[in-house]
Amino acid sequence: MLKQIFAQPIAHRGLHDVKNGIIENSKAAFTSAIANRYAIECDLQLTGDEQAIVFHDEKLSRLTEQKGMVADISMGQACHIPLKNSADEDRIMSFTQMLDYVDGRVPLVVELKSQGQRNAALARAAHEAAKDYLGVLCFKSFDPDLIHQLHRLRDKWPKGIVLERETPHGGTAWTGFVLRHLLHLPLSRPDFLSCDANSLDLPAVRAYRATGRKVMSWTINSAERLEKAKAGADQIVFESINPVTGAPAKAAA
Repeated sequence: MLKQIFAQPIAHRGLHDVKNGIIENSKAAFTSAIANRYAIECDLQLTGDEQAIVFHDEKLSRLTEQKGMVADISMGQACHIPLKNSADEDRIMSFTQMLDYVDGRVPLVVELKSQGQRNAALARAAHEAAKDYLGVLCFKSFDPDLIHQLHRLRDKWPKGIVLERETPHGGTAWTGFVLRHLLHLPLSRPDFLSCDANSLDLPAVRAYRATGRKVMSWTINSAERLEKAKAGADQIVFESINPVTGAPAKAAA
């Protein structure tokens, strides 16, 4: 299945274009990616009733007109919230709704956002939603514990670790060291890495790839980053460019 996941460029949060009303992690962004035959990357957050929704942020305010935290609302409430500036008046989707909509037409790369003490709940919600999916799918996360929780559930999908050189916001220097050097591998046991383009030269990343294992790179939004990814990764997670030429999306043929 990894071969299929890495076979084509991956549209970051779908093929979004806010200037034209196509919002990240929206039905319109997924429709556009499918039409262009790109794989789709999306994000999952956990609602207050422990359901997975397709949304990047912990807070609602950047992408909707609502204030507050995703963790303080139910899935039913979330799925009635319109996405800000959406030309199609798209609303937040549940993970189940997204899976039903994509329906195996392109591969999915699903990032689980860290939930702290609720990691096990998000892993369980994602696992339950996807366990009978008939398409191509993988999970990934910055948080090794989330990947560990998926292993504990005996989840069948490939699993990856997301990383970058910088220490995550709110993390300690030791946490950053562990993540950069992949010292969690005995716990997380990833099938692939998803690495920031400016961090592909990390010794741990280069050593991982040297063993024949796969690395995807993000977020590829310029010709310069595309060249780095071509040299140090096996596939890209891109936005705002032609993923083949590196030209700005408006100039893409």
